[in-house]
Amino acid sequence: MPRTAFALVFACCAGHLASGAPPAAGYTAKVTVGGPTRLDWTFAVATESLADPPAKFTGDGFDSAKQTYELFVPERKDPKKPAPAILFVSAGDEPSGWKSFEKTCKDGGFVFIGVRGAGNNVPPPKRVRIVLDCYDDVRKQIPLDPDRTYISGFSGGARIACAVAFALPEYFGGVIPVCAAGDLRDEPWLRHRAVDRLSAALVTGETDFNRGEVERWKGTMWRDVGIRTRVWTQAKMGHAMPSSVTLTEAVKWLDDGADRRAAAAKKSATSRATPDGAPSREENAKAIFEEAKQQLGNRATMHRGLMLLKGAAGRWPDLAPGKAALKLLQEYDARKDRPWEDDDLAEQRKQIAAEARGLGDYALNGIPAGSQYEKQKPAIAKRAIDLWGVLIADAPNSALGKEGKKWAADLEPLTKKK
Repeated sequence: MPRTAFALVFACCAGHLASGAPPAAGYTAKVTVGGPTRLDWTFAVATESLADPPAKFTGDGFDSAKQTYELFVPERKDPKKPAPAILFVSAGDEPSGWKSFEKTCKDGGFVFIGVRGAGNNVPPPKRVRIVLDCYDDVRKQIPLDPDRTYISGFSGGARIACAVAFALPEYFGGVIPVCAAGDLRDEPWLRHRAVDRLSAALVTGETDFNRGEVERWKGTMWRDVGIRTRVWTQAKMGHAMPSSVTLTEAVKWLDDGADRRAAAAKKSATSRATPDGAPSREENAKAIFEEAKQQLGNRATMHRGLMLLKGAAGRWPDLAPGKAALKLLQEYDARKDRPWEDDDLAEQRKQIAAEARGLGDYALNGIPAGSQYEKQKPAIAKRAIDLWGVLIADAPNSALGKEGKKWAADLEPLTKKK
């Protein structure tokens, strides 16, 4: 694996509630969004944070004030204390998660936000915007604990939930993808944030056609990347919402990681959002840039600092902190002494191996005969072999090289189209 290949510089009261006054305790079937989200929703659907997003993202005439959601608010003794929350993205346009999460939320004191109008028939960028319009609308009225706010979704909604969580991990403590899963972001600094901050509670059914994807592919890959991950496979369940027992157990497991998230926030102030605020693009870019410079001063965190610089330069190329980050990256890239390279290479090997194992496990054990995904098996197996090939070429006699040879031998027969 040549070092030059990884240069730092990148070429109970159902009714209608209007937002305004703090919502009363209980269930409300329809709440209208009071205004546009303050959160950086474009970054969840693009590689940059856009000051002026194109109309194609949401369609002409999009109006946040026309979006609605269902809401449950528990009894709260101290209205100023941040509340835990579950944000749910359905596969259809009507919210579908409340009945499954009702007991969990009532027993555990969780706010529940069920997004409406963001089903699988809606283009992904618009879905993300609607989800974050609804979420931030609640945050404006009720402070939500970012260490115990979990975003969940069913099927296609699970993929959107993952997209939001992995792009904006500072607002969430974890993700609960049900009967599907999404993709990690490619940016190294966001993968660092996911590892440090997020827990992933993946749920599937015994006969779910996406079971292999959840159990074998994403479950394996996320765990090996370093994300705190656990998979629940509910017996006698297909492609459906799981029981409240399973969801309660998953949420409790997510809660068990809250102290870990709080500890990570002490080391990285930008890794955790405030309960009810949202920084502007300029404020966020400056904070990330300043934290990157701090990390550069410590050999142990130098690589992370450089990846934060890379993140700031890529996310905000039009802002002064983004431009300054790029300049500093170029200065480090020109240095003869490059003590961060070993960390960079080790991390990339780890990422490649994690993806190769996940895809390999999926191809070998997660795609049942006759399933809708069977035709994809040869391509998936080849992709896993290609990834292992990078590691074999890098160091054929290393532990990863030897592991890769074994995987490649097992996967090769699957590449033959029948």
